[in-house]
Amino acid sequence: MIRVATTRDLNCQLVMASPVLTPQLPLPSAKTPVLSSMVTPQSLFTLFGVYGDVQRVKILYNKKDSALIQMSESNQAQLAMSHLNGQKMYGKIIRVTLSKHQTVALPRDGLDDQGLTKDFANSPLHRFKKPGSKNFQNIFPPSATLHLSNIPQDVTEDDLRLLFSNTGGTVKAFKFFQDRKMALIQMSTVEEAIQALIDLHNYNMGGNQHLRVSFSKSTI
Repeated sequence: MIRVATTRDLNCQLVMASPVLTPQLPLPSAKTPVLSSMVTPQSLFTLFGVYGDVQRVKILYNKKDSALIQMSESNQAQLAMSHLNGQKMYGKIIRVTLSKHQTVALPRDGLDDQGLTKDFANSPLHRFKKPGSKNFQNIFPPSATLHLSNIPQDVTEDDLRLLFSNTGGTVKAFKFFQDRKMALIQMSTVEEAIQALIDLHNYNMGGNQHLRVSFSKSTI
């Protein structure tokens, strides 16, 4: 049921839990190729968290190019799979498919799995935990243009250009919104934008103000 990705791919499996009220439904799960030490549970949580609330992530101990990612709802699993399958991360193509696993198991007590499994169920960084959140209306496929919000008033365009350039990409364009609390920034490729989002979503800009980064449907 789960394809074996080639060494050119990043392998990750998404496992989405069934809605609590309908436990008889199978948990949706998806497999995505992952890349050795550069891919961490946190990076997968951040990327797949754009499309749903990630509950658990497990990078396979004996196959570190593969991971299981458990989402909170089945529709979120489908959304993540449709938008992220075929994208590139760390130079590798991500392959996302449904998994036969129903949940991601946590390591047994006392077992050191080298930090390959992480439980994010109580993370404060879930984008969709609040019913009616505007985040539900702003879910878009990966794009070279990113939407930035929660920008401190004293942060300049040059500050943000430098910050995003430091993720290894090239900033092609930038535009502040009128209130300067939000902005659009365009990287040279979608892959660079994915990397920037992983690195800088929830980045502390000072004064405990954390930058929010999302994919945008707009262009500059």
